Amino acid sequence: MPALPHYLQYCCMCLRRHGHEAYPVGGCVRDLLLGRQPQDWDVATSARPEEVMSLFARTVPTGLKHGTVTVLLGGGKVEVTAFRREGGYADGRHPDAVTFDAGLREDLSRRDFTINAMALAPGGGIIDLFGGQADLSQKIIRCVGSPAARFSEDALRMLRAVRFSAQLGFELEPATAGAVKAGVAGEAHLSAERVRAEVEQTITAPFPSRGGLLFSAGLLAPWLDGPVSPDLSVLSVLPPQPLHRWSGLCVLLGGTAFLERLKPDRHTAAVCAGVLCALRPPRPGTAADWRRALARYGAEVAAVAAAVMGAGEELERVLAAGPCYEIGALALTGGDLRKLGFRGPEIGRMQRALLCHVLEHPEDNRAEILRQLALRDQGSTNSFSNRP
Repeated sequence: MPALPHYLQYCCMCLRRHGHEAYPVGGCVRDLLLGRQPQDWDVATSARPEEVMSLFARTVPTGLKHGTVTVLLGGGKVEVTAFRREGGYADGRHPDAVTFDAGLREDLSRRDFTINAMALAPGGGIIDLFGGQADLSQKIIRCVGSPAARFSEDALRMLRAVRFSAQLGFELEPATAGAVKAGVAGEAHLSAERVRAEVEQTITAPFPSRGGLLFSAGLLAPWLDGPVSPDLSVLSVLPPQPLHRWSGLCVLLGGTAFLERLKPDRHTAAVCAGVLCALRPPRPGTAADWRRALARYGAEVAAVAAAVMGAGEELERVLAAGPCYEIGALALTGGDLRKLGFRGPEIGRMQRALLCHVLEHPEDNRAEILRQLALRDQGSTNSFSNRP
């Protein structure tokens, strides 16, 4: 098991010295048992939020309403949350009331899945009240207690179940899988942003094909035009980066409407839209095609499009030749054209014409050749078509 960072040990020690219980809990324990280094550290404690804030010099009240304080220490941060009891989930997402009068058992019992409901004891042992270690060894995603109850408390947990399956390569145990397939009534309460985050983590996971359940179970129906069952296994051949996987999913769905309804950032939306345009028939097939794609869509979109269509090596060969696909890379500058007598809009028109020529004849991107082409065409309203 990987060692605990010193700042986490100090956080727990400080809480315990002041008479409070403190246990690393949740995903960090799961990752430790899987031999992975956790990215985030969560501690459950009997201390109330105001007590936590009084014990540490640097804290951020990240979720006081739910008992969470972020403790900032040398080397890292720890999310410290008071043991809590939750009552009622009218919106299928957030508890109607939270009280801090629970113990560790009750705190763990309200968590989503058994593999996330374990804690580290002060001596280093595992506190496992719901069979999380057994489910880890059997590679199973199982709800703590009743799946229907857990999902009615928070509909996002259905998407999280699928996401963990895709990330870990685990199977949903039958009762949990059945509740996922039957529990589609709560998605209307979920925000597009939270759904997008879960979908993104699912499609960028090592086993994206498992994310097909999101579609087949109807979990994404509010953001789709109708029933679809895309084969997400094809995403596994793409780099596990959001832009690549989102673009691949948009291709599978035949457009960007689904992504747009999930309110992505502008960059992601623009790249995915560009990729779909770049892949419209006829798709790039020659070096000249790829140079034109680079000029029209830019290097990033062209690279993602090439990956989606399995032509990454072709594009790499084109780029290795150092082609000119931007006006700024022309061997003849706007200043050079001005010296030749071009003025105002004539300069931009000639630069575009020269770039079009160089895209077809990359070897001609030399100042003298471009100068001859420009002079030949000077004063004409039609771009040249013949090489000097």
